[in-house]
Amino acid sequence: MKTGLALFTSLAALSPATAQAQSGEAAASALFDKLLDSPPALRVFLKAMPKGGDLHNHLGGTPYAEDYLRWAAKTDLCVDEGGTAIVAPPCPDDRRLKHLGERSPFAFGKLIDAMSTRGLQRGVGANDASGHTQFFSSFDRFGPDTAETEVGSMVVARQVAAGDRVAYVELTHNPAALIAATLGATDTPLDATTLAAFYDRTMRDTKPIIDRAIAELDSHEAAARKAMACDGAKPDPGCRVPTRYLAWGWRDLPPAQVFTSLILAFALADRDPRYVGINIVQPEDWVIALRDYDLHMAMIRFLGERYPRVHRTLHAGELAFGLVPPAALRDHIAKALDAGAERIGHGTAIAYEDDATGTLQRMARNHVGVEINLSSNDIILGVKGDAHPLRLYRQMGVPVMLSTDDQGILRTDMTNEYLRAAREQGLSYADLKQMARTSLEQAFVAGDSLWANGQVGTQVTACATVAAPACRALVRRSAKAALQLQLEEEYKIFEDVTVPAMTKMAKP
Repeated sequence: MKTGLALFTSLAALSPATAQAQSGEAAASALFDKLLDSPPALRVFLKAMPKGGDLHNHLGGTPYAEDYLRWAAKTDLCVDEGGTAIVAPPCPDDRRLKHLGERSPFAFGKLIDAMSTRGLQRGVGANDASGHTQFFSSFDRFGPDTAETEVGSMVVARQVAAGDRVAYVELTHNPAALIAATLGATDTPLDATTLAAFYDRTMRDTKPIIDRAIAELDSHEAAARKAMACDGAKPDPGCRVPTRYLAWGWRDLPPAQVFTSLILAFALADRDPRYVGINIVQPEDWVIALRDYDLHMAMIRFLGERYPRVHRTLHAGELAFGLVPPAALRDHIAKALDAGAERIGHGTAIAYEDDATGTLQRMARNHVGVEINLSSNDIILGVKGDAHPLRLYRQMGVPVMLSTDDQGILRTDMTNEYLRAAREQGLSYADLKQMARTSLEQAFVAGDSLWANGQVGTQVTACATVAAPACRALVRRSAKAALQLQLEEEYKIFEDVTVPAMTKMAKP
């Protein structure tokens, strides 16, 4: 992360009052507008554009199916009899993955379609499974979870981020120790009145589990750094992407196991600074998730009181009209805020909440951001275009940022999310730039912000003067401010150097 003199060259351009007057930004905005009718040209522009952070990124869903198949071939795994999933050996030679792609390209393609939404997006199997079913069933087809896949996923996540000009990533990821402990927990009766007693019992055995989880992450991160030659003479660009983690709890298990998973997630995030917060995962519309939603929020509230340093971003409102009965759409986002959510993941069903206006005002007032996943919401929920609430959130002053969710399964990347935001949601270059800045403001990165009182684009008093000693001191002591200032420097280079070289792509 750069914190030297070069980062201070862009401070003069940070004031929103003078931003549009800057010739570089004006030129970038003008070129962006000219490229809107040409998706290929706009893709080139957006690929080169700095994009801030990706805050909603599930590590297991980030690699493409081809990545999982490559790792499976290295360890001599097999394809199942139906040709739709990776399984452990033994198996006949014709089902070994080692040479499947060369021997049977069509079988290999069928497997990729089964392990992602690639085929479904092109109409293959659309009559047999919804996007929702195809997406969530893909996770069960990746084969055994091994150190090879964990390390490989970490490498891929960083490499993809670097290639996409993403400056920072928060990966939703649990070490195997947490998963095993959760699934091994005894299913005992549990409700909101017995949380304290259950917590006290569970905490007696928590330390060795967290110790194993930390050791596992140490090992996997070291292996990922080695694979990318991060300490060598020619490090992979992915080495430069700061990466943190969000521990997660389950929402479709019996209450005792859900609470165990959340206890472990909070405990890990409290001990290991690489874990900057927690989340809760699994489909929000499944039976247990709907039935126990209030109990899950009570669990998170309970743990938030005991772990006040642990940040909370929660999947909430990842629902759609018709997917569930109307009663299930009434208040999930509002209740997530009651549970202490500092960011909301998806929030797609906001317009169907009983007090949608009040919830939106509350989010804006408290700077609670929403992580928007356009491809995910389209493929899984069927919500896109004018039906998507992205513009509603922005109109109500809610901090909004784009993210990828599970880019490998969804066959997308951050550039594609920006492209969709531009072409389907009508966002301008200035809008996208502001969302990139917002992503770093909303990131769970330690330190004071470059921006004043959450007003992204309005610098703090210490940085009102270019290269002022107080501003230098802020950037030196604050990882957040350093990331934000680095993004500003990257925008200056993009607008002053990269954009002029692209002008021939525009129509005369």
